[in-house]
Amino acid sequence: MATPRTVAFHTLGCKLNYSETSALARLFESSGYLPVKFEEAADIYVLNTCSVTEQADKECKKIVRQALRRQPDAFVVVTGCYAQLKPAEIAEIPGVDLVLGAGEKFRILNYIDDLSKAPGKGLVHAGEVRDVNTFNASFSFGDRTRSFLKVQDGCDYKCSFCTIPQARGASRSDTLEQAVENARQIADSGVREIVLTGVNLGDFGNGTEVIEGTRPKKEALFADLVQALDEQVEVPRFRISSIEPNLLTDEIIAFVAQSQRFMPHFHVPLQSGNNKQLREMRRRYRRELYAERVALIKKLMPHACIGCDVIVGFPDETEADFLETYQFIQQLDISYLHVFTYSERANTPAAEMPGVVPVEERRRRNQALRGLSEMKRRSFYQQFAGQTRDVLFEQHKDSTLLSGHTDNYIKIELPFQPGLINTIAPVQLNALSADGEVMHAQRAGA
Repeated sequence: MATPRTVAFHTLGCKLNYSETSALARLFESSGYLPVKFEEAADIYVLNTCSVTEQADKECKKIVRQALRRQPDAFVVVTGCYAQLKPAEIAEIPGVDLVLGAGEKFRILNYIDDLSKAPGKGLVHAGEVRDVNTFNASFSFGDRTRSFLKVQDGCDYKCSFCTIPQARGASRSDTLEQAVENARQIADSGVREIVLTGVNLGDFGNGTEVIEGTRPKKEALFADLVQALDEQVEVPRFRISSIEPNLLTDEIIAFVAQSQRFMPHFHVPLQSGNNKQLREMRRRYRRELYAERVALIKKLMPHACIGCDVIVGFPDETEADFLETYQFIQQLDISYLHVFTYSERANTPAAEMPGVVPVEERRRRNQALRGLSEMKRRSFYQQFAGQTRDVLFEQHKDSTLLSGHTDNYIKIELPFQPGLINTIAPVQLNALSADGEVMHAQRAGA
């Protein structure tokens, strides 16, 4: 019996990419390949890329070099957003054999079978992104504790700084029925928490007519999906990943507030607390709407965790503009920030805008908001010191410890106890760690 060929995967970027990498791995397994860790020698390495920042592009090149050091004769395949945006550039990277765009990614086995190792640049199969009009369902399996379920892909928004529509195409979604069925399959595997993901998650329902061939009688909205999952899938926990403030409706917030399965945790991109910048970014809301969303969440769920994304150093962001953003966030009842330093992306309107902010100034503003984020996180965590909350236990990199997250996304650590991983149990939250990143905890009643 022949030894099966081995394949290893590496993922850069968002939760959506992780769900798609898992789907690609299952395709290989179903065809007789043996998946191995990326740190091991493999016959084929598949790198699923991101291209949100220039750093992600550079990371791609570094990972290719690492793979070839482990196995110089391996086939290297690059796919993902970077591969769609700059396929010719990637094909020139020494050692890359195949580049697959957004429309070709899930047909990877068709190309692998005919692949031969040869000197020179890699083969490119990357069609026009405007022709990508199908939805490929994906979900991840990692440590069997949490799974990322992709229910939506692509984006019809035209934010002036963003390349995602160029990399992933128009907005399209799974059907409600298939999304529920995939969630059931995940739940049946023993996963305790499902995280709903997409490029523009709140736009779920858009593009379902492409999949079905005919327009559905009623186009399901994201609120319909949330309700269907809550009612029909026996899993203890759901989380909603990043959702645009203009798509986070009163209905969704109110439903999560009364749900036993959907956790009180929202990640809502802000990008700027200055309306002038929001207009130039071509965002579809103003800061007043964002403040209203936060206020309603906290009114219905005072214990909820709210995170947000912010971009600093966008063109024409003056010091006054930045201070307005800083002060707006300072006053908001949010729990943490993801801070991004603006970087110019080719073929985006923002790259041609005047008022370029010096790189050093961008970094200074980034550090200022990171400091504010740390204060926000500490304040949020400390509110719950002495309280008891349910935690989903996970493997910690330190074998003497367990880690996990409360329902409202407080990260905890406690001494290792056998049999707790992938279970949900109450813990008492004690002191905040010195770095403010986690809360020390103990089993309730211990």
